Amino acid sequence: MTSATLSPREMKRRRRLGADYVAPSPYSVRNALTRGDVFTRLSALVFGLGNIARRQFVKGAVLLALEIAFIVFMAVSGAGYLSKLPGLGDQKQGKTLVDGFWVYTKGDNSVVILLYGVCTVVLIAAFAVLWAVSVRSAYRAECEAREHGHAPTFREDLHDLTDGRAHQLLMFLPTLGILVFTVLPLIFMISMAFTSYDHDHLVLFDWVGFENFGKVFSNSGGTVNAGLFVSVLVWTLVWAFFATFLNFFLGLFFAMVINRRTTRFKGFWRACFSMSIAVPQFVSLLVMRTMLQPTGAVNRLLMEWGWIDSALPFFTNATWARVTVIIINLWVGIPYTIMQITGILQNIPADLYEAARLDGANWWQIFTQITMPYIIFVLTPYLITTFTGNVNNFNVIYLLSGGDPTPIGSSAGKTDLLITWLYKLTVDKGDYNLGAVIGIMTFIVLAVVSLVTYRNSGSYKNEEAFR
Repeated sequence: MTSATLSPREMKRRRRLGADYVAPSPYSVRNALTRGDVFTRLSALVFGLGNIARRQFVKGAVLLALEIAFIVFMAVSGAGYLSKLPGLGDQKQGKTLVDGFWVYTKGDNSVVILLYGVCTVVLIAAFAVLWAVSVRSAYRAECEAREHGHAPTFREDLHDLTDGRAHQLLMFLPTLGILVFTVLPLIFMISMAFTSYDHDHLVLFDWVGFENFGKVFSNSGGTVNAGLFVSVLVWTLVWAFFATFLNFFLGLFFAMVINRRTTRFKGFWRACFSMSIAVPQFVSLLVMRTMLQPTGAVNRLLMEWGWIDSALPFFTNATWARVTVIIINLWVGIPYTIMQITGILQNIPADLYEAARLDGANWWQIFTQITMPYIIFVLTPYLITTFTGNVNNFNVIYLLSGGDPTPIGSSAGKTDLLITWLYKLTVDKGDYNLGAVIGIMTFIVLAVVSLVTYRNSGSYKNEEAFR
């Protein structure tokens, strides 16, 4: 496709991307429906017809089989799921007395209706994509048959798929896994936020619109309200910030100390930190939780030595508890940072340091102008991932403090993160609708922070090389 045939929008996109620009495929649905022959256009109704007409029997048969399978599914069960989705079911479980025995009649289950309804909607969207694939494939077969005398055979298509389009083949299964195990549950969770699925409506519930969002962002009190949400959100971001950057800078410090030429027994020190990684995290956290209890080993030893008169409130005072979980997280996270940074330090070109020393740079100038920029350039995606992981760091908070201390009547403790609060609302209290709202807000916060940070980092703007 030449630049003369590109639309103004594509020309602008081409100038912006430069060498990374990829021209749009000429085998579009629009071209197929306006320029294609009768077989290509009929492929919009009978999938694979255009391919079969060009002797691409395998590809055409597969497309046709998928269309038939979808039609059968919709006729057998899909239409029924869709018909119940607007009301989420209304038939309660009943029982009748027959010959002195109770006979139970099965009622509707709104969770099942919602799940199958969402899956059906997703399958309809997938069918729409398959429709576009069928039309484009038929048009491509038509164009190639006109240009080369015949459409590619099955063997030629298979060779092209494993060679010229190998990236599409390799990315198919991971993409399918993301759609099935990430996107689909996410859609189901988002849908749940607009229902009355709570501890009072565990079997049958209805759509309630934005009522749950009103509960979360209102100041009317209750187990979930705007004040409690803001409090948990602020603490979640504070925790994620300190848990990420304290681990990073302290891990950087220890890695650089170990990496110094004058440091002896480098392998021993690295092995010591590696051993802490080998111990399962939940074991370390549960041991620490037991040791820091009012009657735990730490308080008992301090009182026996006469250093304190009463037990330190590690998990009974809000400030103490928050500082405690941050410090304990250092024990868990620093070894990973040391291993990451050690590998980066050993790969920084030595000639950069030699040139800096010849120019008279001191150790601080070398660190700020060479070492730190290089580490930040390489580790920016890792830091964003770590920050995201700390926002959702369920293990450390739940296993260490359990969210305590928790005020009487509150659904969230002073050390609860959004993720542990969501867990309590759903598993402990059964308020799945409110938990879904918290999940949506967590997703929005993480998406905004991660995308804004990454798109403004050097790792995104200059992927080719470090400057």
